[in-house]
Amino acid sequence: MAIEFKLDVVMADRKVKLKDLAEQVGITLANLSNLKCGKAKAIRISTLESICNHLECQPGDILKFDPSVKPVIEHQFSATSIDLPVDFLD
Repeated sequence: MAIEFKLDVVMADRKVKLKDLAEQVGITLANLSNLKCGKAKAIRISTLESICNHLECQPGDILKFDPSVKPVIEHQFSATSIDLPVDFLD
């Protein structure tokens, strides 16, 4: 993924524990852990805002974009030769 989470670095710099930040932000420990470890596929803007508020940082401190990484297409569907009955849409 071209977007990297750097939450672990920001938390370490500020000496903030995962459990404490999860409680302050109102997010489960598991979800925050996924963000910290870079396993998350998405983050709500409201969650990002709350994290930035509690860590007193900017979104760019937590997120990094690497344009050299090619995007991964997770779901690709190709249906070039599907024969449907004539009354399919009736």
